[in-house]
Amino acid sequence: MNRPDPRPADLHVGPVREELSFDHGGVSRFNAWFFTAFAGYINYAARAHKGCAFDGITGGAVVELGAGTGANLGYLPAGTHLYAVEPSTQMHERLRRRCQAAGVQLTILSTGAEEIPLPDASVDEVISSLVLCTVADPDRVVAEARRVLRPGGRFRFVEHVAAPQRSVRAGVQQAIRRPWGWLFEGCDPHRHTRDIIERAGFSSVRWEPRKFRRSLFWPVNTAAWGIAER
Repeated sequence: MNRPDPRPADLHVGPVREELSFDHGGVSRFNAWFFTAFAGYINYAARAHKGCAFDGITGGAVVELGAGTGANLGYLPAGTHLYAVEPSTQMHERLRRRCQAAGVQLTILSTGAEEIPLPDASVDEVISSLVLCTVADPDRVVAEARRVLRPGGRFRFVEHVAAPQRSVRAGVQQAIRRPWGWLFEGCDPHRHTRDIIERAGFSSVRWEPRKFRRSLFWPVNTAAWGIAER
């Protein structure tokens, strides 16, 4: 795909809706600790998925939905300008330190992914890893990902998804929805993510279902990776 020089540092960042950022106190601190402490294990379990979905990112301007503390920085070349959509303020300081160490230029967008404060058709890639399960309006989030992508840009994702209907795992996912969502700040273990992405209007969608490797989190072991091109 031929792309112009993205000159990512020149992108205009619009107003950030601070009300979409959050700090849920102890729960947010737990998640910041958890996703830092278990980053290595989570990357191990999802290594095959991420290796396929994020292979070929060449830098430029990249938006990450739910960047957290930087678990996916290893897939970004040095010199990339990362626009990190991360509403949890507890994650920001760790993310700054890790981006500096990785040579990645960082702009934190402390807001939800429902309203990305960047111009239309302005970035080369949007990536998402275990994020679409947590947002309140996933259709709107995916529409925003498509909006900010340049023509030919790619939305790359790794997500845990709903288990097949009437399976034991699907029943468990539905039973634990409320406590799981409380502990992991809105995460829905039974979300039909494929339908959401396929109706967003991308020119093509690749969807590859694959369970996470040796995952301790059995209820959310049903997963998929994919690439949707604008």
